[in-house]
Amino acid sequence: MENIEANNTEQRLAQRLKQLRVEQAWSLDQLAKASEVSRATLSRLENGEVSPTTAVLGKLCAAYGLAMSRLLRMVEDDFPPVVRRAAQSVWSDPDTGFRRRSISPPARALAGEALECELGAGVSIAYAASPRPGMEHHLLLQEGKLRVTVDGHSHDLLSGDCLRYQLQGASAFVTPPDSGARYFLFLV
Repeated sequence: MENIEANNTEQRLAQRLKQLRVEQAWSLDQLAKASEVSRATLSRLENGEVSPTTAVLGKLCAAYGLAMSRLLRMVEDDFPPVVRRAAQSVWSDPDTGFRRRSISPPARALAGEALECELGAGVSIAYAASPRPGMEHHLLLQEGKLRVTVDGHSHDLLSGDCLRYQLQGASAFVTPPDSGARYFLFLV
């Protein structure tokens, strides 16, 4: 059942990516230039031939001025006020193993959202730009160790630590070779 749902989500994501490009009246070449993602990769993504990585989604979201969670919300169905764990969407990056559970998905009428994220040991994920400069983040590390670099400033977090920031530019999330990380990320 989860594989069928994942395939449906990936197909809706492919359709939404194409729709966003068309809404901007951009050619694949224009989007490739704006996002720094190759034209061939963009075409394969829009046709549902490959799944996007976290890095590629981050670049596309920056080009469109969208938070990744907003993009992912655009491909999900509406949700009830109570979101049971079994109904929470999970997205995994096939390259890094990064897992992102949308525990409180964004909605048009609500400003915030909550994510549960997991990174394995020795993983590094970097985002070149904020999808929406000034976006407020509250990261609560539940387990493990995590180095978060925000706008050039690095913060080493341990279990129970909370990092609060407004993202203006680049960011990176790195786990050491001996420890993964599980954290909650609250976006406003």
